Amino acid sequence: MACAVLLAVAAYVAVRGLSGQDGALCTVRADGADGKAATAADGSGTPHDYELTPVQAQNAATIAAVAARRGLPERAVTIALATAMQESQLRNIAHGDRDSVGLFQQRPSQGWGTFEQIQDPVYSASRFYDHLAEVPGYSRLPLTVAAQRVQRSGYPQAYAKHETDATLLTGALTGRRPATLSCTTGGRDPGEPGDPAQVRKHLVREFGRDVLADGTSTLAAPARRTAGYPKARSAARPEAAPVVPVPARGRRQGWELAHWAVANAERLHIERISYGGFRWSAERSADGWRRTDDGAAKDGSGPGDSGTAEDGGAAKDDSTAEDGRAKDDDAAKDGGAEDGGAGGAAGGTVELRLATGH
Repeated sequence: MACAVLLAVAAYVAVRGLSGQDGALCTVRADGADGKAATAADGSGTPHDYELTPVQAQNAATIAAVAARRGLPERAVTIALATAMQESQLRNIAHGDRDSVGLFQQRPSQGWGTFEQIQDPVYSASRFYDHLAEVPGYSRLPLTVAAQRVQRSGYPQAYAKHETDATLLTGALTGRRPATLSCTTGGRDPGEPGDPAQVRKHLVREFGRDVLADGTSTLAAPARRTAGYPKARSAARPEAAPVVPVPARGRRQGWELAHWAVANAERLHIERISYGGFRWSAERSADGWRRTDDGAAKDGSGPGDSGTAEDGGAAKDDSTAEDGRAKDDDAAKDGGAEDGGAGGAAGGTVELRLATGH
């Protein structure tokens, strides 16, 4: 009986650890905004939705953003995500086997960097890609083989069980599958106001300096009608809600940025994200991405639209070259016909509206 109780408690703790005590949770939908379902990595059928905590989503988004900055193909992102899922469950842990730490359980004693460096997700992802790029033809290798060439794990086959989830997550984080990653807030108040400078800092650090246009705009929140003397009217003036506009070179990059913003909404106090005729808001986070009246054409994207490198997506679809650069004739294989193909329209702007703290 005592053992049964302990097992029940352990199961409860495990579930609470996955979803977070506040109920916040992120989900990657297997069925896209256009109703098209993703294909399982092993070709066995339609994969299930994939759930992860906001912190895990944030780390996954960083891994994908670093690949985008380096111009690496989707396959590199999938390999990296599956590796981090196995090594750390996408958590930036400060312990592990022997001196292994971080998302990829890299070891300072083996030349991966200092403890402090490896604890930085941007650094650890970059180091993983450094080693992956040295593996000849890694994009054509089975995932377990490519990951093992980098990690040299004692259990190389363990990476394979994460391939379907990693592929699904990659499709969202590289922008190939629009409006498929969303996070709930668990009913939590935004708390502190968002800081445009911090948002821009994180965008630049993960995606590179080319990701932003100059300047930050502001939009005024609706004001309540107030009668009285001028002082009373002045006091009732709405506080401006900071808005960080992020230009997208193409529709695919737009969704790449929009999904990154959702994954980082909690950390950066982002209360609303608008792109491609869709909107995510912290206030209605349980509803996920909702269609707006703006229309897909305004922002350059819509359900079923996916891009290749030609329309601005930073992460390529496939790679035959050993250095990870994509070939044009492979673009349709991973990101073309299945999800709507690429288009030549401009990418528009991803609008990030930050919390005011009230």
